[in-house]
Amino acid sequence: MSSKTAVVVLSDPSTGTEEALGRVFNALATAWEFAQGGEALVLFQGAGTRWPAVLSEPEHPAHELYAAVKEKVVTVASGGCATVFGATEGVEVADVKQVSQNQAPGTPGVASIRELVLSGYHVLTF
Repeated sequence: MSSKTAVVVLSDPSTGTEEALGRVFNALATAWEFAQGGEALVLFQGAGTRWPAVLSEPEHPAHELYAAVKEKVVTVASGGCATVFGATEGVEVADVKQVSQNQAPGTPGVASIRELVLSGYHVLTF
């Protein structure tokens, strides 16, 4: 039986806290682990859309893990969230696809958690 897991990263790297680093580090490790025996997806949402640019920096402590995850795991960012949180350029430079299926009122479209659930994903948030 194949499993499908979506790991949603909501933590904000701009806080500079160990908690934010711990959340993204564990999110990436969890996605990597689930990818070993099934299908995994990483979704950067909310202020978490700031992470791809940060994690792309070779000197970042989670860079090696991020690079390994990107090789095995579909990695996307909420387009509307990237716009709202000023992360669009960083997401594009990091070569992370933007998704905006949820056309919630007052937004330019954000990633759809409902679509993930309906597609059979177990959703974990960090």
